[in-house]
Parts: sequence; C-alpha cells; structure tokens
Amino acid sequence: MPHSEEQDKECELRRLEESIQDRPEDPSLRFELGVLLWEDDEKEKAAEQFVVAAKLNPEIEKGGAFRYLGLYYAGLESQSHAQRALKCLQKAVSLNPDDSVSGEALCDLLDQQRKETLEVAVCREASQKSPRAFWAFQRLGYLQLHQNKCSEAVHSLQHAIRGYPTSPVLWEALGLAYQRLGRFTAALKSYGRAIELEGTRIFSLIESGNIYLMLGSYKKGVEAFQQALEFSPKSVSAHYGLSSGLLGLAKECINLGAFRWGATVLEEASKVAWTSTHLAGNMSSIWKLHGDILLTYAKCYPWMEEDHGLEFDVDAFNNSILSWKHTCCLAAKTARCSYQRALHLAPWQANAYSDIAVTSNFIYSLDNSSGHDSSSWQPSEKMALGALLLEGDNSEFWVGLGCLSNHNALKQHALIRGLQLNVSLAVAWAFLGKLYRKQGEKQFARQAFDCARSIDPSLALPWAGMSADSHSRESAADEAYESCLRAVQIFPLAEFQIGLAKLALVSGHLSSSQVFGAIKQAMQHAPHYPECHNLNGLVSEAQSNYQSAAVSYRLARCAITNLSGSDTKSQMKDITVNLARALCKAGNALDALQECELLKKEGLLDAESSQIYAFSLWQLGQTDLALTVARNLAECVSAMEQASAAAAVILFSRFLYYISGLDSTINNILQMPKQWFQSSKFSLIVSAIHALDQRNRLRPVGLSIRNNLKTPEEITEMFFLLALGTLVKHGSEYRLGYQKGIDHIRKSLHMYPNSSLLRNLLGYLLLSSEEWKNTHMATRCCRIGTDPIKGGFKMAYEILGAGAVACYAVGNSNPKFSYPTCSYQCLNEPQTIQHLQKCLRQEPWNQNVRYLLVLNLVQKAREERFPRHLCIILRRLIIVALSDELYHKPGISFRYMKFQLLLCASEICLHDGYVIDCINHANDASMITLPDAYLFFAHLLLCRAYASEGDAVNLNREYIRCLELRTDYNIGWLCLKFIESRYELKTGLDTLELSFKECSKEMKNSSNMWMALFNLVQGLMSISSQDTSSAEGFLSQACSLAGAESTLLLCHGATCMELSRLGYDSQFLSLAVRSLTKAQEASLIPLPIVSALLAQAEGSLGSREKWEKNLRLEWPTWPPEMRPAELFFQMHLLAKQSKASTDTSSIEFCQSPQGWVLRAIHTNPSCMRYWKALQKLVE
Repeated sequence: MPHSEEQDKECELRRLEESIQDRPEDPSLRFELGVLLWEDDEKEKAAEQFVVAAKLNPEIEKGGAFRYLGLYYAGLESQSHAQRALKCLQKAVSLNPDDSVSGEALCDLLDQQRKETLEVAVCREASQKSPRAFWAFQRLGYLQLHQNKCSEAVHSLQHAIRGYPTSPVLWEALGLAYQRLGRFTAALKSYGRAIELEGTRIFSLIESGNIYLMLGSYKKGVEAFQQALEFSPKSVSAHYGLSSGLLGLAKECINLGAFRWGATVLEEASKVAWTSTHLAGNMSSIWKLHGDILLTYAKCYPWMEEDHGLEFDVDAFNNSILSWKHTCCLAAKTARCSYQRALHLAPWQANAYSDIAVTSNFIYSLDNSSGHDSSSWQPSEKMALGALLLEGDNSEFWVGLGCLSNHNALKQHALIRGLQLNVSLAVAWAFLGKLYRKQGEKQFARQAFDCARSIDPSLALPWAGMSADSHSRESAADEAYESCLRAVQIFPLAEFQIGLAKLALVSGHLSSSQVFGAIKQAMQHAPHYPECHNLNGLVSEAQSNYQSAAVSYRLARCAITNLSGSDTKSQMKDITVNLARALCKAGNALDALQECELLKKEGLLDAESSQIYAFSLWQLGQTDLALTVARNLAECVSAMEQASAAAAVILFSRFLYYISGLDSTINNILQMPKQWFQSSKFSLIVSAIHALDQRNRLRPVGLSIRNNLKTPEEITEMFFLLALGTLVKHGSEYRLGYQKGIDHIRKSLHMYPNSSLLRNLLGYLLLSSEEWKNTHMATRCCRIGTDPIKGGFKMAYEILGAGAVACYAVGNSNPKFSYPTCSYQCLNEPQTIQHLQKCLRQEPWNQNVRYLLVLNLVQKAREERFPRHLCIILRRLIIVALSDELYHKPGISFRYMKFQLLLCASEICLHDGYVIDCINHANDASMITLPDAYLFFAHLLLCRAYASEGDAVNLNREYIRCLELRTDYNIGWLCLKFIESRYELKTGLDTLELSFKECSKEMKNSSNMWMALFNLVQGLMSISSQDTSSAEGFLSQACSLAGAESTLLLCHGATCMELSRLGYDSQFLSLAVRSLTKAQEASLIPLPIVSALLAQAEGSLGSREKWEKNLRLEWPTWPPEMRPAELFFQMHLLAKQSKASTDTSSIEFCQSPQGWVLRAIHTNPSCMRYWKALQKLVE
C-alpha cells in the first residue's frame, strides 16, 4: 500500500535532518530543508536554515536563500524587518538578475516606501546585467510610462513582451506609450492585441475608440465603444465616447448630403448622451456634448418632400412646415437647457456662454413670430457679453458677438476689436465684409473679403460675398457662379445654395447636376422659403421635367402665403407666371390658361404671361383668340423693353405662320415697322421664314437685317438658317437638297471653324443624306464638351452616337472580332460608348443618351458575337429605358425610339436562345403606329426568329408581309435576300430585285455601291449552292460597280481560284491574280488571306519569287493569337525552299521546317496532311 503525501514529507524531513547531523557544513542540505519547511508553512524554522545556508554559501541556488529570506522579512510588519527584506532581495537580484520573484518583491517594497528613483535604478541595473531579466524591463517600462518618458518606455515594454508575449497588460501599456507619442496606428495594433488576449480590456477598447475618433474613423470608434459597453454598461467614458463617435458619424453623413440618415444617427447619439448624464450628472462636459448633439440635430433635421402630384392639399403642406419647425425648435431649446446645465456646473467656462448665445440665436431665427424690439438686448447678445466678461481678450468671442448682435455699430465694434486682438482672423474679415456690403460700402466690403480669402481660402463666406458683389466688380456671370459654387462646396448653407441657383439662372447653368443637388439640399433646410421651391421648379424646367416643375411652383405659392411684406405680391405674380409656363410645356394647357386668366383678372398680365396666355389658347385650339392676343401684344411693343418687344413680335409671327400660312406671314412682315427689324432675334425669325419661301420675297429684307447681327453666335445662327434655306430651295418634292446644304455649311465653317452649331448641323446633314461616303465624316464634325450645346437639331453626343451606329467601321477597332475594310473609316473615334456613358452620368434623366448608348452597345455586342456579359447589360438598360414615360408620349420620334428598343431587345433574346421572348418583342414592335418602311424590319426579325425554330409556315407568312410592306432602306432588302435564298422562299415574281433597284436609284452617289452589294449577296448565294461559275459573274459585276473595294475583290479572287482548281479556263487564274493584287493595294489595313491566296496563285503561274514575297506579307496580317495552322504549314514550305538563301533575317528562318510543322499540328492536330509532312521531315 503506497504512503500518503504527508508521510512522504515526514520521511524526507527526517532524512534531511539526519543528513545535516552527519554533514552540518553542507549548505545544499540546509537549503533543501529550508524549502521543505517553507512549503509546510513553517517559515520561521525555514528562515533559520536559509540563514545558515547563506552564511555557508551566499551564492547557493543563485541567491535562492536570500530570496526566501527577503520574502520572510517582507511578511513581518516591522521597519527593521523591512530593511532586512530590502537587503536580502537586493542581494538575491544582484546574484540572479533573472529572478522575477525577487525582483518583483523588491520593487513592491520600494514602491511601498515611495522610493521610485531607487526602484528605477534597480530595474535598470538588472536589465543591463541580463537581457532575459524580462521582469525588470516590464517594471521599468511601467515606471517610465508613469514618468511620461514614452520613448524609453516603448523600448522597455517591447523587450518585456519578448518574455511575456501573452500578457494583455503589457500590450495595453505599450499601446498607451504609442498613443502618447502620437503613433496612433501602432497604438491601435497594440490595443488590438491586448483585446485579442483578453476581450474584456475596457481601457484598451475605450482608448482604441478615442484614437479612431481622432483619426476620423467614426464607424470603427463607435464599434469599439459599443463593445466596451457590453462589458461595462455603466462606464461613463464609454458612453461619452460613443456619443462623440455618433456625433462625428452624423456629421460625415451630413457632409455627404444624407441629412435623414445623419438625423437618425443623432437621435441615437442623444439617447446615449442622456444616459451618460444620469451616470455622471455633475460633469459639465457631458451636458455640453448633449447640447452639441441636439443643436446639430436641430440644424440638420430635413424637411421631406412628399409626392403630391399635380394636385395636393395646401393644409398638408403647411402642416409639414410647422411640424418641421416644431421639431427643430424643440431640439434647439433642449440643447439650450443642456448648455445652461453645463454652465451651472462650471460657471467659469466662457464657452458655455458662447454656446447658449449661438443656440438662442438659432431658436430666434426659427421662431421669430413673436418679434423682438430692435432697441432691446437679445438673449444671444447678453450671453455673448457674458463670455467676454470672463475672457475679454478672446478674439473669437468678439467675433461671436459681432455675428449675433442686431446693432450695426456694435457689430462693427466687436469685429474690429476681434481683429485688433488677432489680425489674421479670417472669419472676422469675412463678417466685416458682409456688414459693409449690407451698409452699401461695397469697396470696403470687397477689401474685407479679399483679406479673408487671402488668409483662409477654405472659408466659404468670402467666396459667397465675391459672387454677390459681382455687379460692382463688373465681372461676368460665369465668374460669380463659379465663386458661389466654391462657397457651396466648402459649406453647403441653404442661403448659399439658393444664391447658386439664382446665379445659375443668369449664367445658364440651371441644368447642371451641381445646381440640382444644391437646390434639393436647400429645400430640405429652408422649405419655408418660397424662392427655394421656385428655383427648384426652374431647375426641373431646365431638365425638361415640367410636371415636377409645376409641383415646385405650387409649393412656392403655398409657402409665400405664410409670408408678410410688400414684395409678396410681386413674388406671387412671378411664381404664377412660372407655373403657367411649366403647365403649358407639360401639355396641361387648360390649367395654364386658368392661371393666366387669374393674372388677367388681377391686372398682372404682362408681356411674358400674355405670350403664355396666347400659346395656351393655341394649344386648346382657340387659334383666332390666340392670334388676337398675340397681335394685341405686338401692337404694344413700343411700351416694352427690347427683349420683351422682340419676343412679342416673334410670337405673333410664329402664330401667323402656323395659323394663316407662309404667304400671310410674309405679307405681314413686309408691312411691319422698320424699327422692329433692329432686334437680332426677330431678324433671325425673318431669316427662318425666308428660308421656307421658294420665291425669295423676303430677300431685300433679309439683306438689310443682316447688319443687325453683331455677335459671332448671332452670325453663326444666320448661317445656320441660310443652310436650311438651301436645303429647302434646292430639294425635290420628297427629298431635301442635302448636298447643297452640306456645301454651304462647309463654306461657313471656313469663317467660323469653332462654331459648334455649324459643326453639329454639318454632322446632322451628313448623317441624314444617307450617302455611302458621308456617314463616316459625321462623327469628325462634332466636339464632345462638358456643357451641352444649345440650339441646332441635334447635340454633339447624338451625332457621335448615331454616326457610330450608322458607320459600322467607326467603332470597329478590335481585329479579334472583325477586320476593318472600309477605306473611309474614322479610326480616331472608337470611344463613342465611353462618351455616351459620361453624358449619362452627367444627365441621368436624359433618355436620348440612354437610347443611343443602347444602340451602340448592341453594335458592340454584334461585333463581339454577342458575349454573355454584354447581353445582360443590354437587357437591363432596355428595361430601364422602356419603363420611362417618355415613350408613351405622342409623336413619331418617341414611337420610333420605342420601336428600335424593342427590336434591340428582340435581337438580344434571339442570340441568347429565348426565341419566344424574341417573337413577343418583335410582335410588340410591329404593332406600333409607324410607316411601313420601319415596320418592315420588325417582320424581318420575325422571319429570322421563325427560321431559327424551323417554322416554315410562319416564316413564309412574314416573308410575304415584308414584301407587302416594302422599305426605303437597302440593307433591309439585302437581309431579306439572304433569307429568301437560304430558305428557298419564292413568290414567282421578282418583287425583291425590283424593289431593291428602285430603292437604290434614289441614292445617286451610292447607287453603284448598293448594287455591288446586291451582286455580292447573289454571288455568295451562288457559292452556297455550288454554282461557282454564276458566282464569278455576280462578283465580277460587283467589283466593276464598287471599284477598289478590298472585300469584293477578295471574294472575286477566291472564286476565280476555285474555278481554276475545278479545271475551268486558265484565264481565271490570271483574273484571280489581278483581283487579289487590287485587294492588297486597296486595303487600308492589310487583310489576312489576301496575300496567302495571291501567293498560291502566283506559285501556280510559276513565279517563285512572288510566291515567297506574298507568303512573307501574309505573316504580319494575322494577330499572334489568331494565326491559323495552315499559315504555319505554308511557312514550313517557305523555310524548305529558302534553305540555300544567305539572308537569314526573313521570318521563315526563326524556326526550322520541322518546328513550323509542329506548330501547325499543335494548332490543328486533326489534319493528317500535317502529320504526313512531319513524318517525311523526320525520315
């Protein structure tokens, strides 16, 4: 039976005592006995043994005896014993610096006796003696951190971590040292390691959160504080940090324009801060933070616009404004109470007075219905003076008083006093400039703004002041707009944003996305300002969103009813005029007429509203009354301003033309007073009417009014109209004189080469002429700029997009999919899709850009064989485009765009294998009301869809339907010819051939090319039916019609070689050489296969040199990744024939003949001819 543990110890004790009796001078036995007694808690007896052992051998067990003696004396409560403990532990550490127990005990004793210097000395001495004295480095790092010697502490703590890598306290201390040194990234890593080792390290979590807040990473900071609160729900520091982090996160949202999101975050921050006030209600900083959160919430809380439509409740709008004001006022008043509580706890804090002053002023700006006596002191002024009583030399408090005071003299005194204390205070100069401008001292204001801007260019107010002071500076409207835009970008204040929209109205930037975003933000913060809604309506109107504009004008009229003042009647009149105009443009002529009747009833019908009145009558079919109103308006031009007078006369002339016709309009113009022709705008209208007159009755008037055109813009507009006149007067009954118009525009561009109006017109005419050589030139005429070009038939991006679709070679830049063969192609415009995408990002509401982007992407997909990713993108774009209400409007252009989108959707479905969807889309397209020439293509697509399913009955039906509808576009007949030949669709008549020839005759300059293409199609069909002889005849005729067209020449040459191979007359080989040589010379970029076929033909005629030459020319025509196996095999033949040559620089010498054959086999291992050639080479 084994002995128990107690019995073992007793046996060991007796053994040691007996051994000591035998050897009393042996220190090791004394030490072992002392350790055994120490473990049995007989420390006094153990100490006796340790004393004897130490006397016999002080270095026994590396000073272990002194360690136990030091611990024994340290446990005795006596001053003398404490001194003994110190001496023993010092001796132990000196003998063994690595002894952490002795070292820690020694440092604890020194710490209790407040001997910090000695403690540092002991740790430093131990660390110097041994690099493994990790306890010394640890203790030294803590002491150095306590003494704020952070650089030394970092070194000590890093060394200590090598010994204790899993100590979270060490990592936490190292993080604190890094944090104090400003090395925040390293501090975050150290704190993170401490948290990994012990997830409940509250100090590390809180300090990590504080660092994240300092670095601006508010989201990570909030997460750290939330994690700290999970372990310590009542931590005041964690609550305070979380509130601060949420406040910073909310400000980030506000700066991004996400006001609603920011307000939601601030609501959460307010709850956390309120909780912290219950935990530590006697801390003024917590109350101040709570006030800051609520004041920010009051300033950022947005008014949300509801979707009212054209009819909405006025009371609901007013209630929403009152609710918004009530929410903001309540938050601001609660913030003021929090600031007052902070002031009560710390009345010596001057900032508390300043905070209360700012909050009181904000409350007054929201709730000023009760009014205040301007002669009395406002609460905000009193509190600002309270801050100055505590810190009279604080320049910022003087500026605060200057901003909050309602007395101009006190304002000026306070701002100047602030500048006396700090002349570099930019904000003081800015508000002083604002004060001077308000008093009419524009020169002083300009100087003050210049000083502020030179000191701090990032301050918004000087830039805004510069834009408001544009009239006194005589600067352009664009300069004022740019200055105000800079102010809005720096500080998006509602007043600045409203000013930006006003300047955009003057400078013509209303359609800018920056103005759109600015006015939308202004509406959220100043919904009670009528001009805010009015300007939003103008911005919507500039984007052709007339229904939204009408809604905004109605909101503005509701907002103005809550204002009082002498100017409200004038504002109401302007808003009503804007509303009538928007309703008229939106097609709601009846409501527009009612608004004009209301103005007429109140006697406010001026020139502009009279024009809207007349136009509304004309839209409603009351033409006689509309003409009467326009005539009465024109008779009163002498009492109008020049711009209004010109508009009145122009409107009358236009109505006269639409209602009474061209002859009546010309007669009235000839009878008009001469002074009316002095207006440049009316001169242009006269020129437009003259352009439509075949008899040139206004020619004398037209020559005289040209002297009234002064600016380059007006002169280019005149050339624009003259070109249109040339189109009309030199055209036939069914076709305009495009070539004459193109020649006229080209001459005009020599005088004004930078005119975008003329360039766009030239591009439009080149596209409209439908001539073979003109399409590629259209894209070279237009220039894509940052701003849309006003005027003209089409924008530059529309011409570029349409040209890229009309001329396939314009966007064809990747030989991986197809090789460019057009000699007229414009290779410098392959970026059409990128331009259109950029335009769509700038104007996401522009459906014309989206439509052109879809067409160009379909073109790209067709070139790349309809890849999967492009088809997915196209389907999404088409769905978005078709969902727009634009395509439901009346008008053939909208129906045609919808027709094209449906055809694109059908094409994508056909290539994706969704034949049923393809047929549905094509049927939907065929049901649109369009001319038969367009509907032809819907039924052509149905032919292809039914052919892919093998549905012969429906295929034949749609084929006959295409013949019945007919089309004016040659490409349609060519496609139908392919289908007819492939599926053997015959009606017994030559309807298709006759229709194609009739269609081609209208294309005077391109008729030969289209007939050549028709012969090409017939030749290809003959080849597919193995009638090579007939194919050669068709292709020969095509080459004679088209001239030097490389594609046709290649087809003809290949066909002649095939006839020669089949044993026909040897002259076909000569014909092949002639055609292939012409194709080689005509190619803008060398085409593959041409040189290879030519080499084969020359070789058949016995010309070895020409065979070698053309075979070498074939090699660079192929991209490396597309070279076929036969090319490698031909190079092997060339290498074999050229072995005796001394010139080794040719391409065939880069490999041996066997190497060429191996490459051919690697490319096409199924060809037995290559394997046989390899076998012969090996043998």
